[in-house]
Amino acid sequence: MNLGTIGTSWITESFIEAAKDSKLLNLTAIYSRNEESAKAFALKHNAPNYFTNIEELAKSPEVEIVYIASPNSLHYEQAILLLQNKKHVICEKPIFSTTKELDHAFKVAEENGVYLFEAIRNFHSPNFTALKEGLAKVGQIRSANLHYLQYSSKYDAFLRGENPNVFSPEFSGGALVDLGVYPVYVLIGLFGKPSSVDYTPVKLRSGIDGSGTLVLNYEDFTCSIQCSKVSQSYIESEITGEIGSLVIDKPSPISKITLINHKSKQRESLEVNQVENDMLYEIQDFTRIIKESNQAEYENLKELSKVVLTVTETARKKGGIVFGVEKN
Repeated sequence: MNLGTIGTSWITESFIEAAKDSKLLNLTAIYSRNEESAKAFALKHNAPNYFTNIEELAKSPEVEIVYIASPNSLHYEQAILLLQNKKHVICEKPIFSTTKELDHAFKVAEENGVYLFEAIRNFHSPNFTALKEGLAKVGQIRSANLHYLQYSSKYDAFLRGENPNVFSPEFSGGALVDLGVYPVYVLIGLFGKPSSVDYTPVKLRSGIDGSGTLVLNYEDFTCSIQCSKVSQSYIESEITGEIGSLVIDKPSPISKITLINHKSKQRESLEVNQVENDMLYEIQDFTRIIKESNQAEYENLKELSKVVLTVTETARKKGGIVFGVEKN
């Protein structure tokens, strides 16, 4: 399929490289509001077309599927326009700001006979599957503690008084939706919808969470997630059961999984070999679903996106974090 992209950051470059490696998507168009950026990015990645008008991208016969990696608050409006013009859409996480946006976008996709996917690289990786299979070896699950704390390259600018998108409520930023969404996806993918959600954020002057602790409660156990854009952690994550524990290096990308038996202390490595750019796996899944018209798998992914967004939306509201799109 012919691919168009929105955004010119490193994440878009990673997706383009993964698309090339997959041999499933052919880059034909770049979009950026800035003509100089669009032209330079297209030249760098050998894209034959570039656009500064998103409506022209949406109507282009040279594009069948579009990857969106713009600021979070722009995802919804851009996706709706593309879906209405019968383009498949792969939207970088977090897919949208609210569940209301998500429900409407899925409806628009269905009405136009196209697919809408959330790009969440760790969930589609072979090592997520290995982690899921490893659950059978640890017995009754009793707790999980996952961490994703990574000092943002934009935080120094924020400290200088600037307002980068990732720390702005107007652009639907914050630690939970930017980094916390990765461990949330892991836990929801493994255990399903929690019975209740609590979030204690550390708010910055913008009203956005620079860091925070999320608690997901299940019937027989509790999971905690720590996420941060203003500090760094070097602690591994762990899922514990009555027989053993699964220790993972980090929620994304998952590259190391160690099973430890509580009694024998025996350790077993469960990880498998993965390509370095694990965006390849989501591309393979999305294009296969489209090609096969695999509605059952698509519905599962839709429901997963809905549950994850419901969790983060509920957590934000409990933490008093309001996005700009919710004020309109």
